[in-house]
Amino acid sequence: MGLLAVLWGPVALLIYGLGHALKAEAIASTLALGVLYVWFILLLRRWGRGINRWAHPLSHCGLRGGSGFAVSAVQALVVGAGAIVGLFGIEILLGWAAPQMPGWSLVWIALEGLLVAIGIGFAEELFFRGWLLLELERDYSPSLALLLNALVFAIAHFIKPLPEIIRTSPQFLGLMILGMALVWARRIPTGSRWQRNRTNLGLPMGLHAGLVWGYYIADVGDLTQLTGQAPAWVTGIDGNPLAGMVGLTMLSLLAAKLAQAAGRNKYV
Repeated sequence: MGLLAVLWGPVALLIYGLGHALKAEAIASTLALGVLYVWFILLLRRWGRGINRWAHPLSHCGLRGGSGFAVSAVQALVVGAGAIVGLFGIEILLGWAAPQMPGWSLVWIALEGLLVAIGIGFAEELFFRGWLLLELERDYSPSLALLLNALVFAIAHFIKPLPEIIRTSPQFLGLMILGMALVWARRIPTGSRWQRNRTNLGLPMGLHAGLVWGYYIADVGDLTQLTGQAPAWVTGIDGNPLAGMVGLTMLSLLAAKLAQAAGRNKYV
């Protein structure tokens, strides 16, 4: 990770500087993240072969081709998006949120959100549940590696000013639960009946993308509006499901189901 920072830092400073000068900060941020991930993949290939002696580093980290990978990814994407739909549906039924009439732009928002979700799911899962999880499992028990992976995942998504950390602290718990759920998804065998213990990144990538996609459509598309009949700690601080009781309950149930399925494999 230090090598990655050294390689990416100068390029990122140049990109962000040009973006600020041209008043195109959003484009610069996207471009800088793209460069970061290109460096990560290049470094992962060299690191995997030179340090860990992996013949095929990307495949070893769970990025495998084949119909099994694609099918599990699509199924998990539907489950993740469906979970978000169910969450907002419960809030509407309980009167905590009111549905809003969608416009024709919703189609574009859905397509845009799908591309964003796939990009986030691919990038973050290859890093956290691909390379980082394998590195942790080399030195620690499966249970401790799971907790450390989820902790790093939560911290990486919770870098903000201290007052905001305190105000949105329930979100950290949600990120921890989500991180553990994605590790369990990574440990679920998805191979054929001749390869029952084969796992890949299809499930965590699809699930992560589905959750992001569902929330993107609901948030950017303004499909619901909170009525104020329930406190923020129930529906989520700033409307974020990860920072509310309803979202935490949904994530906990999903994580428990994934843990049960992963428990049938060699991991505890």
